[in-house]
Parts: sequence; C-alpha cells; structure tokens
Amino acid sequence: MRSVILTMIGKRLFTAVITLIIVSFAVFFATNMLPGDTATILLGQAATPEAVEGLRKAMHLDDPAILRFIHWGFGMLTGDLGRSYANNMEISALISDRFINTMELAGLTTIIAVPFALTLGITSAVLRGTLYDRLITIFTIGIISVPEFMIASTAVLVFAVYLKWLPAISFVNEVHSLSDVFRMYAMPVVTLTFVVSAQIIRMTRAAVIETLSTPYVEMALFKGASHSRIVLRHALPNALGPILNALALSLSYLIGGVIIIETIFNYPGIAKLMVDAVATRDLPLIQTCAVIFCAGYLLLITVADIIAIISNPRLR
Repeated sequence: MRSVILTMIGKRLFTAVITLIIVSFAVFFATNMLPGDTATILLGQAATPEAVEGLRKAMHLDDPAILRFIHWGFGMLTGDLGRSYANNMEISALISDRFINTMELAGLTTIIAVPFALTLGITSAVLRGTLYDRLITIFTIGIISVPEFMIASTAVLVFAVYLKWLPAISFVNEVHSLSDVFRMYAMPVVTLTFVVSAQIIRMTRAAVIETLSTPYVEMALFKGASHSRIVLRHALPNALGPILNALALSLSYLIGGVIIIETIFNYPGIAKLMVDAVATRDLPLIQTCAVIFCAGYLLLITVADIIAIISNPRLR
C-alpha cells in the first residue's frame, strides 16, 4: 500500500511541474501580446524610429518569441531572473524586499485566520442546528458572496474616511512599534482573514459533522464520554485530514486576494510590484511575478492533494 501512496504522490508532483511549465508558457506569450510597443513606452512618444529600433535590438525584442521564451525559461531554472526593463535593475533585487513584505502579510493573515476559522467551524459543528450555528452559516455565506475589493473598499470607507482610526495606505517602512504594526496591517489582514476564513469554517464544519455521525463516535457517547472528550479525542483526529486539506485549499485563495488587497491599500508587496510593472510594460518583471504566484498556488494545491491522499483511510 505504501508504494501505491508514493506513486499517487509522485503523479501529483509530476502534474504540478507540468502545469507550472504550461502556465509559464502561457504567461510569457500572454504578456507579449499586451498592446503597445515596449521600446516606445520606455523611450516615450518623442523617440525617433532609430532609437526605438536600437533599443529593441539591445533588449532582443526583435528575436523570435520562442527563442526569448527558451532563454527566459532557462534563466528562471538557473536563478537568473533577468533585468527590469523600466529601471535596468536585477529583478531578484527588486523582488527580494517585496517578497518579504508579501510573506509577512500572508503570515499574519494565516496566524489570525486559521485559529479563528477552526474555532468557529468546530463549535458550529458541535452546536449544529442552534442559533449560533445559523449565525455562523449566514456570516460565512455573506463573506463568500462579497468580493475582496468590496470588503477592502468598505473597510477604507468606514475606518479611514469616516472614523479616521486607521490609515488607508499601508506604509510598512514607518512601522516602529507594536501599535504601528496594528495600524498598518489591520485593514489588509482583517480583509484577507474574512476571505480565507469563510471557506475554512464551512469545510471544517462539514468535516467535523461527518465525523461526529460515525458509529465509533456514537459508541463513545453511549459509554458516557463527555462532549469535549468526544470532539478532542475522537472526532478531531479523524477529521484532521479533511481539515488540513481545507486549510491548504483555502490558503491558496490568498494568492488571488493578495493582488487585490495590495493594490487597494498600496501595500509594497509582489502583487503591487506586478501591477506597477504592467503600467510600464516591464515584461520580465511581470512574467517573474506571475510565475511566483502560480508556483505558490500550485504548491498549496499539491499539498492539499497529498494530504487528501495520505489521510484516505482506504489507502492506509
């Protein structure tokens, strides 16, 4: 059986690698199909045709697209991310600080969202059918139905414009104390927490309810075990696989949510860097940022698949 599990995990990893290659191919050619000429945008409308043509040759923009893709792909594999068209800096240098900022935002969101969502999901399952359960269900459905930009815009309107409690823009470089951390990260983290938590709450609730209805849990209840012991010792360990799978899938939504949140709050992360690169037609920077997001998403999805395989009792 162990060989079967390892084979299935190997297939998932192989599929993830092939998917990343296909996505990289699509990202490269999609960015090259953006309207406008890169050399003209960089030099300005007043540039002479000779200057534009010279810049195109210097940046190898006149080479066939497939050759540029192969060169770019090998560079990504060897760690050479290339240079930015807009400011002629190494892309790795541009991304390093921004990547740390994005990871800090995602990490703070995970630290808050996971315990919050698990607590609500488990308690909602234990108290299913009560007013508390119905309120949690209404809350999760409401959050899922509202897009991220609507939640973020409402938070800015209420807390920054009307109440003036929090800044509308996250100046991360101005963080010098714990209160500054709260003020700068509060709205982005809370917005992402709502988006991520809604899915985790629903999936956790469903997994725990399914486990609580199994015969061995009912037998433990007949033997006089307390509700807390049944949930902690019997239900949760057996629902751990689906819950971890739900966590990995839900956290993958951070990839899309971060792009919107960083743009709205002007947060200096990779997503904001990619959006700015689109405006300047900085193709290598756009492609690198897009591949990083795709790789992160595929990593979380692959982890979710592996957890689902390992937690499958029929395979064990």
